[in-house]
Amino acid sequence: MKKISEEQMMAVMQQASNKIAALQAELNAIKAERHEPIAIIGLGCRFPGADNPQAYWQLLHNGIDAIRTVPADRWDADTYYDPDPAASGKIVTRQGGFIDQLSGFDPEFFRLSLREAIDLDPQQRLLLEVAWEALEHAALVPDQLTHKIGAFIGVSTLDYRDIMVGQGCDIGTYFATGNAHSTLSGRLSYYLGLTGPNMAVDTACSSSLVSVAIAVQNLRQKTCDVALAGGVNRILSPEESIGSSQAQMLAPDGRCKTFDAAANGYVRSEGCGVIVLKRLTEAVADGDIIQAIIRGTAINHNGYTSGLTVPSGPSQQEVIRAALADGQVEPEQVSYIEAHGAGTALGDPIEMGALQAVFGQRSEPLVVGSAKTNIGYTEAVAGISGLIKVVLSMQHGEIPPNLHFNQPSQHIDWEAWPVQVPTEHIAWLKGTRRVAGVNAFGFGGTNSHVVLESAPDIPEQNASENLVERTHQLLTLSAKTPAALTELAERYATYLAEPTQQAEFALADICFTSQIGRQDFQYRHTETAETQQQLSEQLQAFAETACEQTIISYVAQPTAKIAFVCTGQGSQYIGMAQTLYQTSPTFQVSLQHCDSLLQPELGCSLLDILYPSSTTDAQPKIDNTAYTQPVLFALEYALATLWMSWGIRPKIVMGHGVGELTAACLAGVFSLEEGLKLIAARARLMGALPQDGAMLSCVANEACIQHTIAGYTDQVSIAAVNGPNNVVISGKTDAIIAITEQLSADGIKTKRLQISHGFHSPLMEPMLAEYHQVTKSITYQPPRIPLVSNLTGQLADETISTPDYWVRHVRETVQFAEGVKILTVEGANLWIEIGPRPTLLELAGAATTEETKEASIEYLPSLRSDQADWSTILTSMGLLYRRGVKIGWQGFEQDYQRRKVTLPTYPFQRKTCWVDVPNRQ
Repeated sequence: MKKISEEQMMAVMQQASNKIAALQAELNAIKAERHEPIAIIGLGCRFPGADNPQAYWQLLHNGIDAIRTVPADRWDADTYYDPDPAASGKIVTRQGGFIDQLSGFDPEFFRLSLREAIDLDPQQRLLLEVAWEALEHAALVPDQLTHKIGAFIGVSTLDYRDIMVGQGCDIGTYFATGNAHSTLSGRLSYYLGLTGPNMAVDTACSSSLVSVAIAVQNLRQKTCDVALAGGVNRILSPEESIGSSQAQMLAPDGRCKTFDAAANGYVRSEGCGVIVLKRLTEAVADGDIIQAIIRGTAINHNGYTSGLTVPSGPSQQEVIRAALADGQVEPEQVSYIEAHGAGTALGDPIEMGALQAVFGQRSEPLVVGSAKTNIGYTEAVAGISGLIKVVLSMQHGEIPPNLHFNQPSQHIDWEAWPVQVPTEHIAWLKGTRRVAGVNAFGFGGTNSHVVLESAPDIPEQNASENLVERTHQLLTLSAKTPAALTELAERYATYLAEPTQQAEFALADICFTSQIGRQDFQYRHTETAETQQQLSEQLQAFAETACEQTIISYVAQPTAKIAFVCTGQGSQYIGMAQTLYQTSPTFQVSLQHCDSLLQPELGCSLLDILYPSSTTDAQPKIDNTAYTQPVLFALEYALATLWMSWGIRPKIVMGHGVGELTAACLAGVFSLEEGLKLIAARARLMGALPQDGAMLSCVANEACIQHTIAGYTDQVSIAAVNGPNNVVISGKTDAIIAITEQLSADGIKTKRLQISHGFHSPLMEPMLAEYHQVTKSITYQPPRIPLVSNLTGQLADETISTPDYWVRHVRETVQFAEGVKILTVEGANLWIEIGPRPTLLELAGAATTEETKEASIEYLPSLRSDQADWSTILTSMGLLYRRGVKIGWQGFEQDYQRRKVTLPTYPFQRKTCWVDVPNRQ
């Protein structure tokens, strides 16, 4: 046998050790995944007396009893009432927990015909709305989600189907799909386009909490990445109430008197609750709004007991212990239990006994309460209504009072352990670890328990010390109908006007969430504002004055085609885009990059030219041609970079004079480095020419001007044709003065332009030879996107990628008016001016012809000299959004720290959807 050396033995042992370490790490990872906390990132609910989570919290906080007399649209409470529980066909109480919305529904929003919506179980209708609101609460947009999303929904009744069958309604095409538990959850995934696991869960009163537990399991097993979980229950007919009354389950006074000596049954109630779940690590990474986290869940069954509906204390103990173990939580860490707490003389003592067995060994009291004392027994929704209550309590740092607790039940051993049923508000201090459990027990024997913990403190990223926030923000709204759009604007106006709201959320975060956390619909509106108050006032004004006829103009048009139009010389001024430079890192970095490339050519910083420390110079450098042209090129390139970082990319480009060099660079004719080299040489050579030229704008057609200047062709030429009656001539100053007098005598209006040289005239010829040498050193490529040529007014051909073209460009006429026609013919209907003023947009507007009118062109400036930078560019951005342009909102906000916040939800435009049922007596 070969002897193994000590070194070989050590190597083998090291390999074994490494293998063991790898296996241990893999085992730890599996264990961590099995117990990974799950984040609740969105809530939606409709409960008696509460149409949303905020209203639900106010109901709980204020100790409101939401039980009322059965509404007339369900059944005649007096007809069915009898205090004798043995009375056949009668109900021992007139009371119940109901939500107002019954027959109203917005079928168009959910892509349903009215006929199909009528046959649709109101439980399905309600679930669709609440699930949508939960996703909006989570700032998740269904059609943008790439995750696999699951849906797990608790449901246990089918009252609508029973009405349709029992009352002899016509059974049509949509009866089966409209009234099955499978299609209740299935329709949710179908409408939202969810491809993950889908399940309707019926374990009676524990259905919704069992659904949550199943959703958590699926998230941990990674069969889905996001999950919707919850339940829905509608009470439409008296039959179930009659049965419960006959079984002596209902409280005659219609109140759940949980843990009280007077507990004698529950009161039936309805509602819907949905939560949005995601694995905690991913929720943190995605910047989601973490409402709370689920640490552990468990499900079990009572097994064989003295009766099918009789609770089992040992099984309740076991399900709680299993959930604690799943969440790796010790019993003494739990400070609150949201009890099942139906309010029955049998069930309450058994539940409290189970709690004592699990949590009895503690020094601090365990607080125990039940939302059923406020809103009644919502049956399949009971578990989720309690869970949402706990989440809200954690967020507000308060445990609300338990109602109807006047005399502790004599069947509960209150002295055996420290327990407290709250009759007043109890502070649940923030900053401490708040852990709670939620119980739900089904009358078929299925039990569930969920362990919750308050949301972790996520440290905010360190903000850059030099970062200054934008001066203005852009809010985006959209809806499927004009009426919904105005109502949504009104909701936001009210929301923004609340003082507490203004203190809690920054305007930037509100606008950010409106951009990335809402689905984009056909009808759109935007507002640009500096403060929440200003934004609220603007939205209120829109809501009050808008009508269907005016909102038509806001309809999104997905056929939008964007053109970048780059401004020429003469548009410059000191301080161009200074606020953008100070508050937009993307713009700043691009401009600084151009500056670093230009400094060797200019001999100074373009930033000092743009933003001088002193502006007392008689002739600022920015008006010196040698500097003007490179500065404009750099500014326009940085503006284009900013627009493109927001996802706004041109389908076609055009410039005017100097602006054509920027347009050509954007089109890929030459690189930024070579474009800057070209523009710097052009400007230097032009600037060195004698300043003996002038330019004149004439309100006349080209033929008229050609005739007038015929005698001056060696000194003057047409520099630009900007419109049918807008021609610019350029040349020797003396000749221009003489021509001005002649045109004035002919009644033609003229305007002398404030420029230093006679550009595009014979005066440029002395520089052409030297400039030609520079143009030959540049590397050219064919345009990657269509580019309109100044020299031809047509789409550029291969000649634009030659040195000769750029030499001719200095001397020949700018055919801007023809270029405007070509942009229109090419279908460009959104023109963004890439420059410091909307000079070209004004020229294009003045050159409007019948064909350009029909094109419905929108002219969008990037900057204006007389307006705040952000106000101008965001107003243009808003119009792009309204016209249906797809905007890269993440890129739009990438320079800033943003967080998702809670915003108003969609205002459904409901109409009556109900089967034709004969009157029931």
